[in-house]
Order: sequence, then structure tokens, then C-alpha cells
Amino acid sequence: MPHLVPEFDYHADVEPHPVGPGPYGNRIEGTVTGGEISGERLKGRIVGGGADWMLVGPDGFGRIDVRTTMQTVDGAYVYLQYTGLLELTPAVLALMGGEGPATGFGDQYFVTALRLEAGDERYAWVNQAVFVAEGRLVPGKRVEYRVYRVAPGEPSD
Repeated sequence: MPHLVPEFDYHADVEPHPVGPGPYGNRIEGTVTGGEISGERLKGRIVGGGADWMLVGPDGFGRIDVRTTMQTVDGAYVYLQYTGLLELTPAVLALMGGEGPATGFGDQYFVTALRLEAGDERYAWVNQAVFVAEGRLVPGKRVEYRVYRVAPGEPSD
């Protein structure tokens, strides 16, 4: 059975821009203004443009679609794209409104599936891996993730 291997932690600072209700739900765009990735094999910061598009449905969940680019500490660029679900609990809604303490990992359903792409040979391993993450919100319009690589077989002891 596949298992999860901790790969890196990631935070993104997001400046929200409410688009409002439309034919598919309430849409919110958030510009990614910064962030950092820290892990044993992947370290760097968010650079250039990036955004988080969320569509809020009547079921109380936000469907997120994020795209951004990181620059590693040694100068390579890695593209990050992920989709997922965020349960809009009262605590999450309070934070989105600028109030309240940080949520914890697991306090709400906040799970994403990531695709990473790299052209630099030193990071080619990300091109052949599947990643998933759990997220949480913190004050200051920040989102934090714990990112795991999905590995085949049983973990070795």
C-alpha cells in the first residue's frame, strides 16, 4: 500500500480579492505575495506572480486552485500547481475575515494534491512524484502546508 513521506513545509502569504457570487458559486481570488518552502531536499521562496482561486459552494467547502513558482536556494525554479478542498468552518471564516487565532492542522478538512515541475536536473525527481498536503490558516493572510510525497509500497523500518 502507498505511504506518505514528509517532503517539505510551505507557507504562502495571500492577499484576497473577492470576485463575488456568480453562476458557479462565490469566487475569491487571492494573489500570492510571498512565501517559503523548507525541506531537506527542497528549499526556497515564492517568486513572481501566483494566485489562489477559490470557489465557495453551497456545501460549505471552498475548491481551491493555486499556481505559483518558487526559486530554490541554489537558483533553480520549480512550478507548483495544486487543487484541493477547504472546509469553511467558523474558525476558517473568521480568519478569512481578518479575525481569530490560527487553525491547527486537522481542525478542518484542508487537503490538496500538488504537481511540481522542474527543468533543472537537480530537481528532476519532483517531475516523477505525486504530492499531497494538509493545510491550515494563520493570522496575517497566511496559509501553511505540510507536504508529503506519495511513495509506493510499505515504509521501511
